[in-house]
Amino acid sequence: MQTSKKVIGKVSESERDEIRLLFERKNGLAELFRSITPNNEELYQKVVADMGRTTAKFQNWWDEMAQKYQWESIEGYRWEINFDDCDIFLVKD
Repeated sequence: MQTSKKVIGKVSESERDEIRLLFERKNGLAELFRSITPNNEELYQKVVADMGRTTAKFQNWWDEMAQKYQWESIEGYRWEINFDDCDIFLVKD
């Protein structure tokens, strides 16, 4: 399957650092989630709650940046960041 990718903007380094932290936290929580069982109820609930908060913050960052920079948006596409150069892409898989 070919990926369609188009540069639509750029963010500042501090904005990039903010989303990178959320991205890494989200991935870390996903890994932790896969390694625990629902039998460990307390830890399981903490991870689920943290994942919910982190996912909401992650989405809020994208929404705020899209509004701030007026990024193009197309149904069936998603935004993606290149952490090296702060470029934002519109991507369809």
